[in-house]
Amino acid sequence: FWKMAGVIDTSVGYMGGNTSNPSYEEVCTGRTGHAEAVEVLYDPTVVSFSTLVDVYFGSQNVAQVNGQGPDRGAQYRSIIFYQNEEQKTIIKKKIAAIAKTQKVTVAAEVYPFQKFWKAEDYHQNYERLHPNNPYVRNVSIPRLKRFQAKFPQLLKQNH
Repeated sequence: FWKMAGVIDTSVGYMGGNTSNPSYEEVCTGRTGHAEAVEVLYDPTVVSFSTLVDVYFGSQNVAQVNGQGPDRGAQYRSIIFYQNEEQKTIIKKKIAAIAKTQKVTVAAEVYPFQKFWKAEDYHQNYERLHPNNPYVRNVSIPRLKRFQAKFPQLLKQNH
């Protein structure tokens, strides 16, 4: 998301669980109920919530349950949070359209916004700070390149 025009800031963290102030190590156990999440602050005059949802679903395997790519477990499940009924309606309509056009069951869970627990500092901007990390090179960078190829019109001009 941080490469998108209109996105002001992103933070990684955890949502959807039952542990207060969870750590990365706790979330990785799968016992906190949290999923890894991204908080996206954006300018709605530049990019719409609807477009953010398109990018969210367009950047993942919508049918994969409890994981994305090589990341497996409930902490990696597809989950999206809404802050109002309009956002909920947008999400639900997009899920229905994907299910119909791709003929798949969309795995994403949809919930009202909950407490966002910001991840530890060493997780923030991880891809940019660790470009030679094997996971970044083999998973994150290829995922980013697929996003750039699929949504070139949404990219910031200075990136």
